[in-house]
Amino acid sequence: MAKLRVFLADDHPVVRGGLRALIDAQPDMEVVGEAADGEAAVLGVLDTGPDVAVLDVSMPEVSGAEATARIRRDRPAVRVLALSAHEDIGYVRQVLAAGASGYVVKRAAAEDLVRAIRRVAAGETYLDPAIAGALVVGLVRAPAGGPAAGAELSEREAEVLRRVALGHPLKQVAADLDVGVRTVETYKARAMEKLGLRTRADVVRYAAMRGWLAGG
Repeated sequence: MAKLRVFLADDHPVVRGGLRALIDAQPDMEVVGEAADGEAAVLGVLDTGPDVAVLDVSMPEVSGAEATARIRRDRPAVRVLALSAHEDIGYVRQVLAAGASGYVVKRAAAEDLVRAIRRVAAGETYLDPAIAGALVVGLVRAPAGGPAAGAELSEREAEVLRRVALGHPLKQVAADLDVGVRTVETYKARAMEKLGLRTRADVVRYAAMRGWLAGG
């Protein structure tokens, strides 16, 4: 079985060394490249084409969010997992809006990071439990982009939105539910309109509130 190819970007050599040792110790993973700043991370990912890019949110030259956006634009098949010491939901929203598939805090256990890499590589979304709760609180407190009062989703609308929040491509959702892609797009648009959600980050926050992104 082919190993998951992982690219690491962090401006602290000791952190990168620890991450490399952890990932290379997994039987199903290998590190294919490293970078110490955001610009080098983008170039390295474009050159190596990994399955997952683990990017520090705060890097010199180019921020983690900007690097994520450029990677997703130029290498859409690469999944980005944000790694950060920050637990402020502002950072989380920023990288999710840029296209990251997951967010893990640096104080997380080693097995949580490994699990997150596997989850995003499988096309799912992963939020560190340490910040998932904060996202829910932020969603409840912030009226803009939050669920519309009294909004109710149909069973199919909820299922489509849940799968979208987990990062499943619309074609896969359509195949799993045995409906057309246009139908899935309609369910997604209708659900987002009912809930007053405008961006992918809004959808992920709503999914976190509903418990759809629970790790495990």
